[in-house]
Amino acid sequence: MCGKVRIRNLFILGAALVVIATSVSDSRAAFLSPREETELGEKFLARISSQYVFADYPYIMQYMNELGAYIGGNIEVPYFPLKFYVIKDSTINGFAAPAGHVFFFSGLIGILDDADELASILAHELAHVSARHLASRIDRSQKIGLATLAGMLAGILVGGEVGGALMTGSVAASIQAELGYSREDERQADQLGFKYTQLSGFNPAGMLTALQKIQRENWYGSQQIPAYLLTHPGAPERMATIDSMLRGYEKTPDHETTKKLRAFFPIFQTMVIALCLDKEKAARELEKRLRNDPASGTAHYGLGLILQREGKLNEALEHFKIAGRKNTDSIPVMFSLAETYQMLGEYEDSVAVLRNALELSPKDNEILFLLALSLQGLEQYGQASGIYERLTFLPPVKDMVYYNLGLVYGRQGKLALAHYNLGIYFFKLRSREKALFHFEKARELARNDAALQEKIERALVDVKKSHSPQ
Repeated sequence: MCGKVRIRNLFILGAALVVIATSVSDSRAAFLSPREETELGEKFLARISSQYVFADYPYIMQYMNELGAYIGGNIEVPYFPLKFYVIKDSTINGFAAPAGHVFFFSGLIGILDDADELASILAHELAHVSARHLASRIDRSQKIGLATLAGMLAGILVGGEVGGALMTGSVAASIQAELGYSREDERQADQLGFKYTQLSGFNPAGMLTALQKIQRENWYGSQQIPAYLLTHPGAPERMATIDSMLRGYEKTPDHETTKKLRAFFPIFQTMVIALCLDKEKAARELEKRLRNDPASGTAHYGLGLILQREGKLNEALEHFKIAGRKNTDSIPVMFSLAETYQMLGEYEDSVAVLRNALELSPKDNEILFLLALSLQGLEQYGQASGIYERLTFLPPVKDMVYYNLGLVYGRQGKLALAHYNLGIYFFKLRSREKALFHFEKARELARNDAALQEKIERALVDVKKSHSPQ
């Protein structure tokens, strides 16, 4: 496992180099422009997406984006829109990629104790973005020769131990020297990150305690240095500097947003452990927490998520019920409880939980969608279609909203609307022929509805203009 992890980390550096070859070949400017960095960031994201699996559970990403946007609001000159990702991997790492893409490995999130530690690390990464350290490093890397680039590309394409061997020795050392952050970069990122953390109302001491935890970690019992310390050098020196800055730190009153993000962290971390890490390892961790605190609602919630992943719905339900009694206002817990009821076909119980959740969070897309599904299961198609219609105005809109809207309108005999929404669904899936069929059928059935006819005609124009594959 250690070799594979090492290959992945070298891959990240290699992926950057490959896209550098195309990004800088046409431009030898002294500094990578924001436009070039944006293009580089898109290519980098595509490379990472092909190598890793990202967490897609809605409440994990909602928390990361809220925390990231909140801290990122303190950046003086926002060159790029910030985007945050949780990678489902036990590696202890996190990094800022080109153009404001920020990645956290689930393994790193799993070892932290509180929101202040996560906020401090995230602020440090955002400092690298705002200082454009990577853009500067990329410019300096232009002297890397084609042989090095070819070796890195071969390593990426071959993969495995052979690919890893191609990226060792002088090649890997050269890459680290060119693209690795310097101690000066880290010093500046710590200073800016300290500032961003403090302005956000979090305790910047979280960076110090987080670094101490990372330094204590090793990979699967080996003595290898955690990835975070390889890509962020000078940990002892940095900890001494942070400790010095903390001597002048005066705690400010907590912001309301800070309080909310702190309170949600235990549930967030539990979701990451249960849904992003190996199931056996996650179960051991959560069972350990439950032994230490038998009344822990978050531990019960995490075990419920694991059991739900395994299809053991009745066992999951019991854990979610306990978690719900301990966390009466937790939307993720209420969602999971209602989802399990829905999966068991117990739609009335699901609806009851979801209506309570909506009193706390009236515009929660996930709660609304699950409520519509449960009402659909109860054959209450009018109520379900009303909620699906509402969801079409609350971005981001799931493709399945249009599919289910088509189904429930069909059940109500509203065939023009049914075909229209199914047309939208297939158009989003880039299934051009199916989209055309449904829109044309909708046009035929909507002869007496001028407003709907107009929508259909616009949709047909869009479909006919597209060249999407079937």
